Amino acid sequence: QVQLVESGGGLVQPGGSLRLSCAASGSFSSILVMGWYRQAPGKQRELVATITSGGSTKYADSVKGRFTIPRDNAKNTVWLQMNSLKPEDTAVYYCNAKGRIVQAITTTNNYWGQGTQVTVSS
Repeated sequence: QVQLVESGGGLVQPGGSLRLSCAASGSFSSILVMGWYRQAPGKQRELVATITSGGSTKYADSVKGRFTIPRDNAKNTVWLQMNSLKPEDTAVYYCNAKGRIVQAITTTNNYWGQGTQVTVSS
């Protein structure tokens, strides 16, 4: 069994910063992409940022220039550094890993963290 454990959420004032972390563990044979998605109440889950094992990144337009997504492949860990936070960033943030496990090395699946609440409010 594999799992993605998230931490770092909380309450922050507008303009502040938070750093989320996500550590993947278990029987991964490879992780191709790690990323972050978020979901606000009543809305669809949306992509925030992703990073491939080769270091290629993608960001939602709404967070470009404010968020970064560093990754440590050796530790199977990804972070989401969030700066200049806005109230509209308030959501549950979910870590995602696209990869393969040793029990099914020909199958690529998406795995999800438990979610962590980020609230931006004064």
